[in-house]
Amino acid sequence: MNFLVYYFSKPFFIILSALPFKLLYLISDFIYPFVYHVVRYRRKIVRKNLELVAINRNWIEKKQIEKKFYKFLCDLFVEMIKVRGMSKKDMLKRFKIKNTELIKKYHKQGKSVFVMAGHYSNFEWLLSIAYHVPHIPYGIYAPLENKYFDNYVKKVRTMHGSYLIPRKSFADDFLKLQQDKTLSLIGFASDQSPRKHSKNYYRNFFGINVPVFTGAERLGKKFNIPILMAKVRRIKRGFYETEILEIAKNPNDFDDYKITDLFYNELEKLILEEPSFYFWTHNRFKLRKSSSWLIL
Repeated sequence: MNFLVYYFSKPFFIILSALPFKLLYLISDFIYPFVYHVVRYRRKIVRKNLELVAINRNWIEKKQIEKKFYKFLCDLFVEMIKVRGMSKKDMLKRFKIKNTELIKKYHKQGKSVFVMAGHYSNFEWLLSIAYHVPHIPYGIYAPLENKYFDNYVKKVRTMHGSYLIPRKSFADDFLKLQQDKTLSLIGFASDQSPRKHSKNYYRNFFGINVPVFTGAERLGKKFNIPILMAKVRRIKRGFYETEILEIAKNPNDFDDYKITDLFYNELEKLILEEPSFYFWTHNRFKLRKSSSWLIL
């Protein structure tokens, strides 16, 4: 069954990837009412998230954010499909990265780097960072259940020079990169909710006490790897600009969790610039503390 779904869907994605952006955005506009009003894709989660977060917006404004988010989600869907049909020239035109010298200097020093990012704006196109830096870029990903689709999606996502490491094998793969002295850039999507664990680090995220991933910080300290952040902003439809920030030159100079806190502080500021571009479909606040109680 998985193969049949893949077999009949693949030509559809290939055809879409060959269409010009103007036509793809017409398709995005067409599917938006269906996704938002008919399918209501994860709308309960999105609405709950927006009701919970403290972003100084009234109910009417949050409703507008919700609708604008779904319009952007449809754009993001067609932009992800379009990756297969984009040349290097197309990608460089539409996805710019500034402050790359903050990364390049570490390559000259013979150091790998970690880059933390959130699920904001078009985070998928960040995999094109290979065009901008001398490091070999790797992203950590969760494989899809359908192995045929997984292979196809993985092929598309790595078309612009980056590589993907399955989350389950990351520890072993990362150690091998270290042993081989590969100058790598490891991208961490650091804003999602970790699994429930008694040792989780909790911090405030938009007024809510939630557990957060600390993997980039812990590994950065263990292997003395500089940590940076990528802030992706949407300039206009189909065009993005990424700002690179330096979080920690020497991670061991920071108290525990300080690096993670710095990342979240910057992420909050980025989201507040335009809340509708954050990935509100993720059930980010499913684990949260209210006083001394854990809410599930």
